[in-house]
Amino acid sequence: MMPFSILDLSPIVEGGNAARALQNTIDLAQHAERWGYHRYWLAEHHNIPSVASAATSVVIGAVAAHTSTIRVGAGGIMLPNHSPLVIAEQFGTLESLYPGRIDLALGRAPGSDQLTARALRRNPSDADTFPQDVLELIMYFEAPSGQRVSAIPGAGLSIPIWILGSSLFGAQLAAELGLPYAFASHFAPALMMEAIGLYRQRFRPSEFLDRPRVMLGINVVTAHTDEEARGLFTSHQQAFVNLRRGTPGPLPPPRPKFVDALSSQERWEIEQTLSVSAVGSPRHVQTALEEFVGRTGADELIVVSQIYDHEARLRSYELTASQMLHSSVIQA
Repeated sequence: MMPFSILDLSPIVEGGNAARALQNTIDLAQHAERWGYHRYWLAEHHNIPSVASAATSVVIGAVAAHTSTIRVGAGGIMLPNHSPLVIAEQFGTLESLYPGRIDLALGRAPGSDQLTARALRRNPSDADTFPQDVLELIMYFEAPSGQRVSAIPGAGLSIPIWILGSSLFGAQLAAELGLPYAFASHFAPALMMEAIGLYRQRFRPSEFLDRPRVMLGINVVTAHTDEEARGLFTSHQQAFVNLRRGTPGPLPPPRPKFVDALSSQERWEIEQTLSVSAVGSPRHVQTALEEFVGRTGADELIVVSQIYDHEARLRSYELTASQMLHSSVIQA
């Protein structure tokens, strides 16, 4: 069976707040565990009014505390924002509290704008040392062998490390280090096939992994009808357009005719950026997911569902899980 997972941005919706968003995250994670999802990942973003998961390791701890079997992790930690030692200690602590359930995926983007990056005490050149920072982080998880600086907790713990990417850089690094690779095709699909091919072609077996492993992000909105699902998806579309216009805000409620009012350029940008999406009735979504897996050879899918209403979001994830569990292609 191919694992399927969830990437949650803990959406803050119009009329809501961060406290409610985080409670909804915990609620969704508990449901996801029952519905058969394999992982529940949180993403690090800063100064974005619609995202409540900025303190990612803290939210991971809360989700892990309220679940019992689902893997919980970061999708991901933007490593240049942090000291590798601090991340090793944070995730060593999480693994010590919730053994065998913690994942750590690493990216090199700031997860913010340049002004916010400076507020994080990040220099523009910090991304240049990302490969060295990954290696340093891996070193802290190794059993102590004369190291003068150790991650406590962290040293000697087995925490799966993934490389995140939306370009060819991450694909090449993951291949060289023999690490699993997660591609952000849900918002940056342009280089998806090229990155997957590069990663698989250049992969070097390692102590962590003996063969390439690719996880792909996909936007999914499942409802009882295609029309209902398309309406729910307009919240995500509005958020994307608002971000591009430089006016980000909380996740807005659905506006069924929203796309019709956009310029041709904005419609084109939505179609390109959010092209890796499955939106519709359960059968429609199942067909789209099967086609996507067949086209990419993904080893795992991670589902993103930015839906305004929490009950509709739960229903979408439940219907999606049901279709994936009954798909002969995905179960193969």
